Amino acid sequence: MLVIGLTGSIGMGKSTVAGMLRARRIGVFDADAEVHRLYAGEATPLVEAAFPGTASDGKVDRAKLAAVLGQDAEKFRTLERIVHPMVAAAERRFLIETESRGDAIAVLEIPLLLEAGLDTRVDAVVVVSAPADVQRARVLERPGMTEARLDALLERQLSDEEKRRRADFVVDTGAALADTEAQVDAILATLKSKPAHAFDRHWR
Repeated sequence: MLVIGLTGSIGMGKSTVAGMLRARRIGVFDADAEVHRLYAGEATPLVEAAFPGTASDGKVDRAKLAAVLGQDAEKFRTLERIVHPMVAAAERRFLIETESRGDAIAVLEIPLLLEAGLDTRVDAVVVVSAPADVQRARVLERPGMTEARLDALLERQLSDEEKRRRADFVVDTGAALADTEAQVDAILATLKSKPAHAFDRHWR
């Protein structure tokens, strides 16, 4: 089974591409969604212990957590040491379940895949990209988003140029949806001939 890493900076269209893959009956693990689940469950007491006052009603308050984290790199690393092992365990369960069904491809949708060095644990990296002006327009439409907050988020991520350079495949979502669909289908056709090693080496 091929393990594909799907990534890209904020506002590039990862969710759109992930939806297209699911429509083609390909399993996709959403790392962001798993973090949301963990913040409403087993990660809550651990996060609260590390960052007192960031949880209420049994859930992590993401706004309070963001305020505590600020731009402190060490606090981010503390949070990552709590959450990342939990997410990795969920990824492994997803891949084992997907492989047991006999699926040929499984996708891990991870925004910080390259930043975390997880590209070494997949068979191919697909980067979702779009022109910078399109990206900013999309992100600034989100509730509560500001130019300053967007710039802070982008500072924590590799540049789009670097992500594209390190990709095995790039999906450009700056044009019509039909064009994105065609790119996805072309990538899937190419992947059929790619050897699969990552699952046995890193996840089984």
